[in-house]
Amino acid sequence: MMQKYIDKLNRFLEMPIDLRSRGVILVGALLLLPTYFFPLWRMTLYSNQFPEGLVLKIYSYKLAGGQSAYRDDLREINTLNHYIGMRELHEDDFTEFKWIPFVVGGVMLLALRVVVLGKMSKLVDLFVLFSYFGLFSLWSFYHKLFLYGHQLDPTAAVKVAPFTPPIIGHHTLANFEVYSLPDAGTYFMVCLPVLLLAAMWLSRQSWHKTMVR
Repeated sequence: MMQKYIDKLNRFLEMPIDLRSRGVILVGALLLLPTYFFPLWRMTLYSNQFPEGLVLKIYSYKLAGGQSAYRDDLREINTLNHYIGMRELHEDDFTEFKWIPFVVGGVMLLALRVVVLGKMSKLVDLFVLFSYFGLFSLWSFYHKLFLYGHQLDPTAAVKVAPFTPPIIGHHTLANFEVYSLPDAGTYFMVCLPVLLLAAMWLSRQSWHKTMVR
C-alpha cells in the first residue's frame, strides 16, 4: 500500500508541466512585482481626536504613515505610543524589511526557472518554499506586534495593560479603535500560490488525458 502511494507520488513529481501551466506560473511571478510598490499591511487608528483615522502602511521594505499638508500620521502614532510607554516605530527595528524584498526577488527567479525547466517537482518545491515564506512572515509580523505591545515602559504617563495589536481585525486601546488588514501588496502576493496550485491542476489534467489515449 505504502509502495503504491510512493510510486504514484513519484509519477506525479516527474510529470512535465504543459504550456498553459507555464503561462500561469509566469503570470504569478509577474504579480509579485507590485509588492515592491504597494503596502502589504495597513493599520488605522480612530478616535474622537482623529475621526478620519491615523494610517500606518507597512511595505515590504519600509514603514509609512498617512500624509497630509498638516500631519504625518507615523509621527502622530509615535507620539501616542510614547504616552503609553510603547517604543517608537523605527524601520531599523524591522529586520523583515531587509529579507522580504530579497526573498520575493528570489521566488520570482525560481518561478522563471520552473517555467524553463517545466518539471512538476520544481513547481511543488516552489509552492512549498513560498508557503513557508508566507507563514514565517506572518509569524514574524505577529511576534513583532507582540513585543511592541508587551514591552511597555512602566514609567509611562498613561498606564495600559500589555496587549498585542491585531494582525487582522479590530482592537480597542484606551480611546482608540485600531483596525489592521492586509493591503494590496499582500493580495498580489497571495495570487502566486493560488496560481501555482492552478498550474499543478492544469498539468495533471493534461497528463491524465495523454495517459488515457
